[in-house]
Amino acid sequence: MRILLVEDDKKIASFIIKGLKAAGFAVDHAEDGDNGLHLALTEPYDVAIIDIMLPGRDGLSLIREMRREKINTPVIILSARGEVNDRVRGLETGGDDYLTKPFAFSELLARIQALLRRASGASDPTRFTVGDLSVNLLTREVTRGGRKIELQPLEFSLLEYLMRNAGRVVSKTMIMEHVWDYNFDPQTNVVEARISRLRDKTDRAFDKKLIHTVRGVGYVLKETD
Repeated sequence: MRILLVEDDKKIASFIIKGLKAAGFAVDHAEDGDNGLHLALTEPYDVAIIDIMLPGRDGLSLIREMRREKINTPVIILSARGEVNDRVRGLETGGDDYLTKPFAFSELLARIQALLRRASGASDPTRFTVGDLSVNLLTREVTRGGRKIELQPLEFSLLEYLMRNAGRVVSKTMIMEHVWDYNFDPQTNVVEARISRLRDKTDRAFDKKLIHTVRGVGYVLKETD
């Protein structure tokens, strides 16, 4: 999953970026509202985290412009101001959630997961299952056939993305944009390498394979007959 962070406080930004990357998210960071708006309008994001007080364009103006341009990325507003009127104004502008500083990273992570669940419309908001493969988003536990599978953060993020798109083919470009925090380089084999490692852990020991290559297009996670 790919997240946009617009925050000018270097200490807070570093704290958030470190935590999100450890949790397996790809993060793009802008230090002012103008660059944040440029990224929001030109790159695909699953969630945006936007501070209100920013150099240049302020956070509310940024969100207002995103919504005017029909960018429906879920937005968590960060602010040192926690009065009811401030929260109401932020939500009325187009924010989906409002988090007052200071905050615990665990709370931010829980709110991100809640927005992702809402956006995906998942009927089971904390778990994805395809065949006998199961991913628990809260505990970050992966099991197949009752056997626990240990994944690195990037591997978990890749599997989560495939599970969220189960049955749909996703291209290497889509995977790079949502799992890694840099744009697709057609010369790199990083996606193939990670898919191979993920298959080693989730498919190799089982008769029925779930991760399939669609030659010339990308990958799909699905059960086959």
